[in-house]
Amino acid sequence: MELLKYKSKLNNLIDKSSNVLIMGHKYLDLDAISSSIGVYEYVKSRNKKATIIINDIKLEKGVKRALDKLQDLYNIKRSSHINKEINKDSLVIVVDTNKEYLLQDKDLFNSIDNVAVIDHHDPTEYSIKKGLVVIDRDASSTCEMLTDLLNEEKVKINPTIATLLLSGIVLDTNNYVVKTTKNTYRTSYILTEWGASPQDVQSLLKQDIKKYIERQKVITNVKVIQNIALSCGKSSVKYRREDLAKIADTLLQFNKIEASFVIGRLDNHNVGISARSLGNINVGKILEKFNGGGDENEAGAMIENTTIKKVEEELKKLIK
Repeated sequence: MELLKYKSKLNNLIDKSSNVLIMGHKYLDLDAISSSIGVYEYVKSRNKKATIIINDIKLEKGVKRALDKLQDLYNIKRSSHINKEINKDSLVIVVDTNKEYLLQDKDLFNSIDNVAVIDHHDPTEYSIKKGLVVIDRDASSTCEMLTDLLNEEKVKINPTIATLLLSGIVLDTNNYVVKTTKNTYRTSYILTEWGASPQDVQSLLKQDIKKYIERQKVITNVKVIQNIALSCGKSSVKYRREDLAKIADTLLQFNKIEASFVIGRLDNHNVGISARSLGNINVGKILEKFNGGGDENEAGAMIENTTIKKVEEELKKLIK
């Protein structure tokens, strides 16, 4: 509940601003988009104009379903379309990351002096230093943090938004398996009281059967180094970041596995790594070596102009 300690400072920043820009990390997931919507609702409750910045060209399916549910009710733009809206009193609120290099648009971020960061991932030497930075390492997700704030300030949200916030919690806890505290359950209960639908959450998280089968093939390539599972996709197949993350989640369910790393080709130029941990092994720290981000429970990285084999060998050295 770290965010509640700083709500007065956050409110002051919002109230003094001319407008608020909301920005998550690249390759949005349900925690990033849903917490962005939560911030939007909070800013709107304080009678300020808000804009959500999304530059991702391809959207993860759950994120696309979420945006389809909103039916253009929110002011969502590419950063190239908002130049006229930026002035010295603009405020940018960053959600679900504290690393500048992971932002949707780090140049836009650097062009604005007034900054607030709301996140639950571990801070590192690469973390944003300027402005109000609120990092709650005990929170399961940024959606959990925003639910606390909306509840404390008695901001009313509709069942659709409550469902989106709940989906962010379910995603980041891997269905309440990791990083789950009594406050995670409490905020989930609050969201269901506001009308959140667990059934609709599962619809947002639904998987494509062909992709599922492709992911199962990757699992068959698993190698176990001590209590860490490491698996690689085929170099001829392109995987989505969320596919790699789901494989890493699955590997964590097996006996004696404390952490998992999954490597796959994202496109012609980039190789991705997704990592998960029960908390005893800090996967975020390991993937910092690949300029990745995350915390002790989940992390990701993208490496340019390399091969899966090279990334695997480097990762094995770090693990050992």
